[in-house]
Amino acid sequence: MENRQQSAVEINDLVRGYQAACVIMAAAELELFDRMEGRPFTAAQAAENLRADLRGITILLDALAALQLLGKHGERYEPAANMVEVLTAGGSRSMLAMVQHQANCLRRWSHLAEVVKTGRPAPRQPGIRGAEADYASFIEAMDNIARTAAAKLIAELPPPKFQRLLDVGGASGTYTIAFLRGNPTARATIFDLAQVLPQAKERLKSEGLSDRVDLVAGDFYCDRLPGGADLAWLSAIVHQNSRQQNRELFARIFEALVGGGQLLVRDFLMEPSRTAPVGGALFAVNMLVATENGGTYTFEELRDDLAAAGFADLRILRRDDTMHSIIAGRKS
Repeated sequence: MENRQQSAVEINDLVRGYQAACVIMAAAELELFDRMEGRPFTAAQAAENLRADLRGITILLDALAALQLLGKHGERYEPAANMVEVLTAGGSRSMLAMVQHQANCLRRWSHLAEVVKTGRPAPRQPGIRGAEADYASFIEAMDNIARTAAAKLIAELPPPKFQRLLDVGGASGTYTIAFLRGNPTARATIFDLAQVLPQAKERLKSEGLSDRVDLVAGDFYCDRLPGGADLAWLSAIVHQNSRQQNRELFARIFEALVGGGQLLVRDFLMEPSRTAPVGGALFAVNMLVATENGGTYTFEELRDDLAAAGFADLRILRRDDTMHSIIAGRKS
């Protein structure tokens, strides 16, 4: 990779990039746009509604207005219309949960130098909404991303022929829904932790797919997976694991599939240098501060680990600079 010279101004812009992000994350953690209900308000009204310090909320609101996320007219603030759509829980393009999740990530990233020195992930520090709400935001954040990408991504793949899908760590079921929409006669099983499945149940009900999906609680690190599937989907999971953990998980999926069944793995695919794609290199840092052994992997590494579990016909179906690369393998 070419070593491009960075100017002092560029370096300064990079290191100050956290400032605007922190302003937006604070608004998300305070649930500002939801609580003020999209109507004009004063700083005093916001302080009362959010039970916040008046000086603190005034400075935050002015910063949001400077970033053009709020309008300010005299002493009154009003959310920009698109921010109501993006930064409220019920917004038509809501990314609120993802912004809240990024606030949790930021708390861990702030310990990066310490993590590099010690080799241990950063301590988990709950946000002001509490650990349970933080976890719920993580699950919903994955849906925030998948809702806009899932149907298009699945449609780009060679149409998978299947009768029973196993969605491993399927969370709220966004990809299960996309697969079933493309195959009206198929059924699916979502396998995930018990505390996650209520979100899946609610989502599937709203999509009218409850009668086509079985929800099975378990831990894919130690529990046997439900059998009988001819297609398994493993989305955004391998990066949180070590290679050995992935080999063990691939072996469980191999056992769960019927003969001839296919596994599709969605995640980053790194170049051998590990410096590209940039998003994958930065996401490896996210795994460094958040997990014991996670990281981002090359196709060659994933191919070898899948082959060790028994998978054959290993190939890249889609290569992307984001987490939307997909590789496939088959149980012979």
